[in-house]
Amino acid sequence: MEKEYIPQPVDTAGINLPDEMEALAEKLAENVHDVWARTRMEQGWTYGPERDDAAKKHPCLVPYEELSDDEKEYDRNTSQETIKLILKLGYKITKEE
Repeated sequence: MEKEYIPQPVDTAGINLPDEMEALAEKLAENVHDVWARTRMEQGWTYGPERDDAAKKHPCLVPYEELSDDEKEYDRNTSQETIKLILKLGYKITKEE
């Protein structure tokens, strides 16, 4: 019997990302990309102008700055939703000066 998976992420629609966290969100997005890229490279993937799963080639194996805005948006969404979840759960994020 196959189970149906229904994703149920925490609803963060009511959480607004404070302006001072925008730089943090962007840095997290860059790190999300770097972690993904490192994992792919450890699995033997290399850069290729088009994705080719059989040859383990991927066009996103480039520095974050070189990604298209659409590709960056995926990482930004991940980082922003992570920060929103942290805030929704009642945690505070502060920066030491």
